[in-house]
Amino acid sequence: MSLSIKRRLLLLATCALLAPMPSPGQSPVPPFVTSDDGPGAGTLLLRAPGIARAVPAVRLGTDIAATVTGPVARVRVTQVFRNASAAWMEARYLFPLLADGAVDGLKMVVGTRVIVGRIERREAAQRLYAQAKAAGQKAGLLEQQRPNIFATRIANVGPGETVLVQIEFQAPVAQANGTFSLRLPLVVAPRYVPPHTLGSPAARADAAAMTAAPVLHPALGAGLNPTSITVRLAPGYAPANLVSRYHPVQVTGTGEERQIRLVGGEVPADRDFELAWRPAGATPLVGLFRQHARDGDYLMAAITPPTNLTHLPAPPREMVFVIDNSGSMGGASMDQAKASLVRALRTLRPQDSFNVIRFDDTLTRLFPHSVPAAAGEVARAVRFAEGLEADGGTEILPALRAALDDATAAGGAERLRQIVFLTDGAVSNEAEMLAALAAAGGRVHTFFVGIGSAPNDHLMARMATVGRGSYTHVGTADEVAARLAPMLDRLAHPAMTDLRVSAEGGAIDLTPAALPDLYAGEPLVLVGRAATLPAALTISGTVAGRPWRQRIDLTGAIESEAIEKLWSRRRIDDVEVDRTLGRLDEARADAAVEALGLAAGLVTSRTSLVAVDQTPTRPAGVPLRAEDLPINLPAGWDFGTLFGGQGRAVPPPAPAIPDAAAPLELPQTATGFAAMVAQGLALLLLGLAGLRVRRRRAA
Repeated sequence: MSLSIKRRLLLLATCALLAPMPSPGQSPVPPFVTSDDGPGAGTLLLRAPGIARAVPAVRLGTDIAATVTGPVARVRVTQVFRNASAAWMEARYLFPLLADGAVDGLKMVVGTRVIVGRIERREAAQRLYAQAKAAGQKAGLLEQQRPNIFATRIANVGPGETVLVQIEFQAPVAQANGTFSLRLPLVVAPRYVPPHTLGSPAARADAAAMTAAPVLHPALGAGLNPTSITVRLAPGYAPANLVSRYHPVQVTGTGEERQIRLVGGEVPADRDFELAWRPAGATPLVGLFRQHARDGDYLMAAITPPTNLTHLPAPPREMVFVIDNSGSMGGASMDQAKASLVRALRTLRPQDSFNVIRFDDTLTRLFPHSVPAAAGEVARAVRFAEGLEADGGTEILPALRAALDDATAAGGAERLRQIVFLTDGAVSNEAEMLAALAAAGGRVHTFFVGIGSAPNDHLMARMATVGRGSYTHVGTADEVAARLAPMLDRLAHPAMTDLRVSAEGGAIDLTPAALPDLYAGEPLVLVGRAATLPAALTISGTVAGRPWRQRIDLTGAIESEAIEKLWSRRRIDDVEVDRTLGRLDEARADAAVEALGLAAGLVTSRTSLVAVDQTPTRPAGVPLRAEDLPINLPAGWDFGTLFGGQGRAVPPPAPAIPDAAAPLELPQTATGFAAMVAQGLALLLLGLAGLRVRRRRAA
């Protein structure tokens, strides 16, 4: 074989292009073959290049409209599917959403008709979709592949037709160090599938679903998959210092409300969008919100630890830095990771000890064991970091286990042990890594630095929580200093540990169930449900061996209509963590997730949204062609490093499908293809008005 062993393991996340995604209820076609030649015996090879070399028959445009009210963002994602071919099509698209978002709405606009989706058990939704697809009816299906990755299927889109699909969700606004932010992921980074995870049919089916989307060849240009974004920012106070970290924006408005739009109207879906702001002035912000519902009262409370910890003693630390130099890190991501590691190394003190581990589908320890942070050893580590190059597969699990192995750790029990991971997290075996980290039993604090334009935030944030650390994202080289400095400062000071929460005047079911350690500047957001809201909460913990306590009066909580669904989403996350860590068996976990999803009307691993138009449109006997819509390569990723010889070839011309290569007609307005979306939304409003009239008559 001409491919190296590293190339064989490179990005199996793209290996399923030629293996069609199975229809609901069907067994997937295994998209993998094995090789037994040479020292890489048993490793998996790519069956298909995973590269979209022609313009897709179904064109996609996306409009995102977000409204921030108080602590919550309500987001509407409108996907516009246009069939530019002469065939009847089924379009399938893999896309990201916020991991802590509660997805609760699906509407489909077909001509003048509006079809409102309903939540069903996953298998029932798949069955309804498959029946409608076979009958020639237009249908939409929204399924969760991961908490931050969803798949849309649209069946029976006729030649020249346009179908609008609208998805709605809500998510809490992030807060750290006095800065609030809203992050909207726009692209699913290709995932590496470790070969050892494919031992069962269920695992192979999961891998096929996660890797179905091909990656657009750069020669096709950046015009495909355009996205427009509008944010209405009304946080309840006058915002200031608005920053769009990765996209140029136009800001209008005064007082307590701002409108934010992309400059130029639309952008390719190749990097995450992030908007950050601070409150104008030093007015204290209320961090308490409540909602009264039929089944009780709901509460959201932000708990902020003490910020002035510099006077407390900082114990000597053993720090293990783990850096990802796999193929997915090629290009700007590798530069950002190396710069981040060098900066972290230069914060070490003489009383600290350290080691560096680098990994792709192999790993290297710089030193056999942690060594004192003498000037010569730190300089050696800096040279090691600066010489790294990206190549190979993303085998995080062995590197994680190596870092957690503290049998020969320098120092004694008084030494604080910390692990700092620098990676994009572009892997599929999240559950394995969470289990390995939990098995460490809290002996170390694990911090994750997400690198690049589209990191796996869900995985790294959850691992940081399980590992009693925190998560930081570095999206560009310019952000290394600004993003890393606060994290490194937190690592140098003690955290608040052993947190406990008690309620006065009644019981409350709080999530997260397992409270993490808290670091200066990072609030803990608690969401709870009670029959009747208690009068107060008391939070206690320990900081550097000293007790800490804070009482929070709940009578001043502000009303919000978003807390109930956020509690359900958080409780579902708790169940999934218990499943991963073996505290719940599969059957009990499935039942709990299903019950929560159905009760709250949310998309989960066990519930899906399905919409079916009752009028058949595809003529009997006319075949249906399926197409997995391609995804953009995340900005900063190096195509040649990722795909090797497969990516360097010039793509062949597009197939001769009428109008397939024509650009999607999107009016150049402030929000991009606003006319098309506005027309669909107008139809949507008319349809909903008609539904309300019919319901009143029925009543």
